Amino acid sequence: MTRLSVNINKIATLRNSRGGNIPSVKDAAVNCQKFGAQGITVHPRPDERHITRKDVYEIKPLINTEYNIEGYPREEFLKMVAEVKADQVTLVPDKLNQLTSDHGWDTWDNLTFLKEVIARLKKNGIRTSIFVDPDPAAIEGAAETGTDRIELYTEQYARLYPLGRDKAVEPFVEAARVAVDAGLGINAGHDLNLDNLYFFYVSLPDLKEVSIGHALISDAIYMGLETTIQKYLNCLK
Repeated sequence: MTRLSVNINKIATLRNSRGGNIPSVKDAAVNCQKFGAQGITVHPRPDERHITRKDVYEIKPLINTEYNIEGYPREEFLKMVAEVKADQVTLVPDKLNQLTSDHGWDTWDNLTFLKEVIARLKKNGIRTSIFVDPDPAAIEGAAETGTDRIELYTEQYARLYPLGRDKAVEPFVEAARVAVDAGLGINAGHDLNLDNLYFFYVSLPDLKEVSIGHALISDAIYMGLETTIQKYLNCLK
């Protein structure tokens, strides 16, 4: 079964818009797991516009599933994930103040850098994943870095899905084949939702994990968090 990791960044965005501690990201982490999520994802950014450094540390003792921390591997980030002993770190090529992750790594151009970062993370016992586009060359480069997994950036799939799901998923099926041949685990995320998740899941039988935040938290506004998580889990059965 593909694991569901819930990204709770949007809970922090709502909290930060008002100040205080409502809604509580700690309560969100606890309840997501209580309702069946098999992991919690956070993506702390340097400007702390949603998840803060304080959140990263305070959530850790509440995780009884998997703690996945996403981010660009700046020195401050690498120290933080080592201190909290993240279960998995997903490396993304974000620029400062970037609104959201919108592209994968050029793994060949950044090969030396990524090798050094991944070796450092593995020394701390942290599983690593690299955010990549569904590009066979980028995946082959990822394999050279020593990473354990890749995370396929699925915005392209979500955007094209309404126009034809078979064509939309095709490059991801090929990307998954290349990854498996290279000995890499496969994660995926970005714009996956209740409409397109099931077809993506059945098309990539080697998919280990999906990280979903924006759509899931948005759905929870209307359906409630427990019902929403169950619906997403049902897409992965």
